[in-house]
Amino acid sequence: MPLPLIIGAAALVTAAYGAKKGYDGYQKHSEADEIVKDAQQRYDRKKVAFDEQEQETTSALDQLGKKELEVGKSFNEFKILADKLLQQLNAGRQNKLEIKIPEHKLKNVENYSYTAIGVLGSVAGAGAAGAAAGFAVYGGVMALGAASTGTAISSLAGVAATNATMAAIGGGSLATGGLGIAGGTAILGAAVAAPVLAIAGWAYNSHGEEAVKNARKAEQEVAKAVEKLGRAIEQLGDTGEYVRKIRRTLTSIFGQFNQYFDTLKEIENCLQDARSRNADVGPVMARFNDSIMRSIENGYALAAILVDVITTPIFKIKKVGGKVVENKDGMPVMETDADGSMVLNDTGLDSALIKASSEAGKFAA
Repeated sequence: MPLPLIIGAAALVTAAYGAKKGYDGYQKHSEADEIVKDAQQRYDRKKVAFDEQEQETTSALDQLGKKELEVGKSFNEFKILADKLLQQLNAGRQNKLEIKIPEHKLKNVENYSYTAIGVLGSVAGAGAAGAAAGFAVYGGVMALGAASTGTAISSLAGVAATNATMAAIGGGSLATGGLGIAGGTAILGAAVAAPVLAIAGWAYNSHGEEAVKNARKAEQEVAKAVEKLGRAIEQLGDTGEYVRKIRRTLTSIFGQFNQYFDTLKEIENCLQDARSRNADVGPVMARFNDSIMRSIENGYALAAILVDVITTPIFKIKKVGGKVVENKDGMPVMETDADGSMVLNDTGLDSALIKASSEAGKFAA
């Protein structure tokens, strides 16, 4: 065979081989692209489901936080009125009337009220985003806790108390120097961080088998992320369920509390009416004596029950040797699972809710 034909034939073989390798490479890239595309779609579907659940749970936390703050504000108003009426009842008495509520329970109610008012003041002043949801997650835990100075928040005053309170639950909005707590994000930490899905770039910067290999690696990472998202969705769902249970219980008992509070308000209105007519309030006070004492005592008893529920942590607190672990600011550290998510305090919450409902039943108006 003449040399030119031999060279020509060799060139044809080489071209055919090159074409086949090119086609093989194209097929491998197409395979890698399909793997990445499928992985991305699976992740996106699960992420959409997660986002919906996170929004739902965060909304539930926000509603619970607002209810808890409302409760705390009412406690302060109740105390002011109760103290005023009790002082009037005791005016001129040698044997002073006293409410039969343990001092430590009264102190807990006062501490909680102070904490709630501090948060409400910060929110009103700076529009702290996510403060209610953050308060639902951390507020009850830190209500009776310590500020970064190690001083009990209840013993602080004014701006110092407000700053310590907001610092303890994350500080509210970024504009005020805080972290801005969003419910689900705070609960889950970094557990649902998105995997790196720029795999197409890996694939097309590689060749043939290497592209597929990189795509398979990405697929495995996505599978792990999807599993984490699945667990996170379940955890957020369980959290949301308990948050709604807590809110229902608080709403019910708070309704009982308000019946006694309303009674005191009505009595105060009667007294104010008598004063406006320059009438003797003595007979009015005598007529309402028992009602005032009963309303104050039962109101405080229900307030103490509400505080016990609110200060039961939604998530488990980390303990070592039976002692609560605290961070550098003196606040309790939450337990986390392998994914970095907080651990739901389901047993503790069940016990607290059952106990609260049972005890509240003793104070039906």
